[in-house]
Amino acid sequence: MNQTGVRWTTEQVLALAPDEASRKAGNKLGTAGPWSEAGSRSAGAVWGLCKGSGGKPYQTIVDTTGPAYKCSCPSRKFPCKHALGLLLLWAADERSVPETAEAPGWAGEWLEGRWKRSEERPEGEAGAAGSGKPADPEAARRRAERRATRISAGATELEQRLTDLLRGGLASAEQSGYGLWEETAARMVDAQAPGLAGRVRELGAIPGSGAGWPVRLLEESALLHLLTTAWLGRDRLPEPLATTVRTRIGLPSPAGGPPVRDHWLVLAQYDSSDGKLVTRRIRLYGRDSGRSALLLAFGAAGRSPQLGLPVGLMIEAEIAPHGGAGQLRADWGQQFGAPAPVPGPPPGGSTTAAIEAYGAALRADPWLDAWPVTLTDVIPVPAPGGGWQLADADGESALPLTDSALSRPGLWKLAALSGGGPVTVFGECGHRGFHPLAAWAEEIPGPVPLT
Repeated sequence: MNQTGVRWTTEQVLALAPDEASRKAGNKLGTAGPWSEAGSRSAGAVWGLCKGSGGKPYQTIVDTTGPAYKCSCPSRKFPCKHALGLLLLWAADERSVPETAEAPGWAGEWLEGRWKRSEERPEGEAGAAGSGKPADPEAARRRAERRATRISAGATELEQRLTDLLRGGLASAEQSGYGLWEETAARMVDAQAPGLAGRVRELGAIPGSGAGWPVRLLEESALLHLLTTAWLGRDRLPEPLATTVRTRIGLPSPAGGPPVRDHWLVLAQYDSSDGKLVTRRIRLYGRDSGRSALLLAFGAAGRSPQLGLPVGLMIEAEIAPHGGAGQLRADWGQQFGAPAPVPGPPPGGSTTAAIEAYGAALRADPWLDAWPVTLTDVIPVPAPGGGWQLADADGESALPLTDSALSRPGLWKLAALSGGGPVTVFGECGHRGFHPLAAWAEEIPGPVPLT
């Protein structure tokens, strides 16, 4: 089968699942039993009828060039369990989901409509932008000034709170409890500084985080102090750094500058939730430009974000980078053609080189938690003091894995993939350690997702 019509692997399909419950439900539907009229087209489409609890089967369609999903079921998840089951069947059983010339009417109508809109989108978007009512720049300026004034008042109040903490001693943070920090965070929300509010809540949780918490509290307090003083003195900062400060405070940072067209390797995709919002992070690497990018998508509590890309495949597309020093965030733009197999991992280096890369990124953004890196010829081994680490095959140095990585099944998948031998691992390197997201081994084609 050619690259346009390449069938995905089971791991690539499951990486699209919005949560673990969807993975399990999708696996149950990944057999031929509940499906009828299933088929696919090499242009990038899969469809089928899935037997449900009612008398009428669910019509399930997937546009694999997006990917995008449509199902007549009432689920609010994207993709739903029927779409995941259909893709799993398509990935594993060519006889149950054969390639056909034409899609049935109920599937073809939606697919043709999507592809037609995709072809017309650039011109249509330009026309819509030109016909809309122009924004009042003066009113926008006044709103921005009012918000900046409120943020400055909140930053000043937070500075006083940090000063009181140091004057009273770090031990007072454990005695006062979390309530005072939550109250301070609420004050930052009132000041329209959600970035400060989030960091304050993280600060309040440190005294109950176990041994060594005073050191961590002092470190995070210093970073928070740096952020508030940077905001109050933002007029004296270089513009790229000032943009980063505004982003860290919580102000929106729209994409700007020319789009970047490249063959983007989809290296990882994972979700996190704070109880109110689901945040999806998608890590990309440009094969031609050599640049990394981070896509963010959001969904309300209980709903997965709609943007999802097949991990382990390469897509020719445009992205629109956001501004700021050391920022990797971008918006997903126009896509050209269907996903193709990833030719191999991004260029990588040793664990020492990974630490140096993170250190260089910190010079541009001191509040950066982690930086994407690729480690080559590393072996997962138990660490002397407990936990696990990725050690260079030559034994020169090693990187400890983060606590969050130790509690996830991706660690055991990585250990099994290695079998005691060297592997290539992509992940995020930060002050908490290394978090593996994907791995490659010589005997296995393509990346193995670890999220």
